[in-house]
Amino acid sequence: MRFGLFGGPSRGESDDASTYRTYVRMVQEAEQLGFYGVYLVEHHFTGNGQLSSSLSLLSHLAALTSTMRLGTAVVVLPWHNPMLVAEQAATVDVLSGGRLDLGVGRGYRDYEFRGFGVELEEAQARFDESVAVIRKAWTAEGRFSHEGRYWRFDDVVAEPVPVQRPHPPLWTGAGSPASIEAAARNGYNLFLDQVGLFDLCLERVAAFKAACAAAGRAYTPSMVALTRSLRIAATAADRDGLVERQMAALTALAESTRPPEQGGRNLFYSPPEARRETVEGASIIGTPDECIARLKRLEAGGVEQVLFTSATIEDARLFAREVMPAFG
Repeated sequence: MRFGLFGGPSRGESDDASTYRTYVRMVQEAEQLGFYGVYLVEHHFTGNGQLSSSLSLLSHLAALTSTMRLGTAVVVLPWHNPMLVAEQAATVDVLSGGRLDLGVGRGYRDYEFRGFGVELEEAQARFDESVAVIRKAWTAEGRFSHEGRYWRFDDVVAEPVPVQRPHPPLWTGAGSPASIEAAARNGYNLFLDQVGLFDLCLERVAAFKAACAAAGRAYTPSMVALTRSLRIAATAADRDGLVERQMAALTALAESTRPPEQGGRNLFYSPPEARRETVEGASIIGTPDECIARLKRLEAGGVEQVLFTSATIEDARLFAREVMPAFG
């Protein structure tokens, strides 16, 4: 089993420049502690300083790390020119020596689509066309053209060529049976969300494995990464405070991902009355021994990669010292 970081810098009390410097130092230390990768989100217009330019930050991290996988989770394709995404992502792959995992998605926050002047109803169609362009850009022999519903490219060639061939791995998030089957059929690796209860997560892993078999894809556990909140307590006495912190974090997510005119509440992050159950049933939380037990349960169900949200550098140090050794 191996462990990575998920999310990115998000402004607290400090300014953006200090926040980014602190986050970069954390990633560098996490690599030395044995974390295998960092996977960055993309969000806009939050007012909270959430990361908006994941590929730019990954280019910087490529120069400051040597072994970590560098991933996006995810680039929201309906907002971007797909040829530029293909070239920018390939640049990260070249600079990192072939360490890029490109996670892509269609987006879901209403206010981000409004801010960019893109119709949310077009998200899936835009996503599908953009993926087709990116794949063509990375695999075409020489120049090519594309004329679609949203994009037209005439006699173009993508530069540079990615190090990983035929192209860097493509990842996407999915949760419903239909979306998991589509991810397997269309050649994606799979991100699983941070709030699904453990049993549900293991059902999804099994469903993806079966869908890969049905699609004729050779499945390996490295094709799935499970996102989890990490709240590790040095002592049992600290546990209750961590539960309250994680409940507050889910509340903040629920309120920040849905605009006030829609009630300011995104039930994806669990309704308020179920939030404690979600924290207890979905998080890696508690003492090191409790965290080990929770991760062993996931490992027994076929999960081999876990990406941690909410982790501070102090969490990462304690986890590396007290938990990682239990997983060889």
